[in-house]
Amino acid sequence: MGVLTDNMKTGMLRQGCGAGKRFILIALSLIIVCMSSFCSAQRTVLTVSAAASLTDALQEIEASYKHDHPGVEVRNNFGASGMLAQQIEDGAPVDVFISAASKPMDGLQAHGLIVAGTRRTLLRNSLVLIVPQGSKLSSLQQLADSSVKVIALGDPGSVPAGQYGQQVLVSMHLLESVKSRLVLAKDVRQVLTYVGTGNADAGFVYATDALTSSNVRVVATAPESTHDPIIYPAAAVASGHHVAAAREFVEYLNSARAGAIFQKRGFTIAIP
Repeated sequence: MGVLTDNMKTGMLRQGCGAGKRFILIALSLIIVCMSSFCSAQRTVLTVSAAASLTDALQEIEASYKHDHPGVEVRNNFGASGMLAQQIEDGAPVDVFISAASKPMDGLQAHGLIVAGTRRTLLRNSLVLIVPQGSKLSSLQQLADSSVKVIALGDPGSVPAGQYGQQVLVSMHLLESVKSRLVLAKDVRQVLTYVGTGNADAGFVYATDALTSSNVRVVATAPESTHDPIIYPAAAVASGHHVAAAREFVEYLNSARAGAIFQKRGFTIAIP
């Protein structure tokens, strides 16, 4: 047998060390991949369809919720309540629905599309008339004035704020005189944009929406007697992929911690 020289021994040691390092790196890579797969498998992705007027409050609440529930990822779908309810009826993968009116939720409940026992009435709101900063408009009655060229309103066919606004106009005998000047928006946030940019002379939004823009001012609050009560029901959706997590999230929305955030954003907590 040949004699191993010192150089040969050193080379073999280096090869052995290199192979050992490669083995450790491969093993570590496999562990990381497995852990990533495990974490992905454990993460719950909760899809929440909610009225557009809840955008700011819900984003803050969900940040708090995810801090306490790191295994849950919340994905939002904000829009008009009627449109969101229709999406659920059409089979959209939604876990939690929060409406800005009872009617869309009532429809889903009648069709057995929400989880029994999970419906909660969370909040109340008020309807206000807003105008651009600098406008001389000062009352609801002045909407009849011909100098008000464009009045923004959520589409009453799908937007609860639009339905409430229409009720106010009917109650105050203003609808016929302003009908030709109404511009319908896809949701209440679009109304806010129209007025804030000066593309509309006035518009109906929730009081909470008006608080989010420095480009508008509130002219008047619609009397509660002129429209249906503005309430926000929430429920877990029966066809959702994560019913247990959805139940838990709805209960969290009804908690004191979430309530404090809602109130900070201008909502009133509903009394059961």
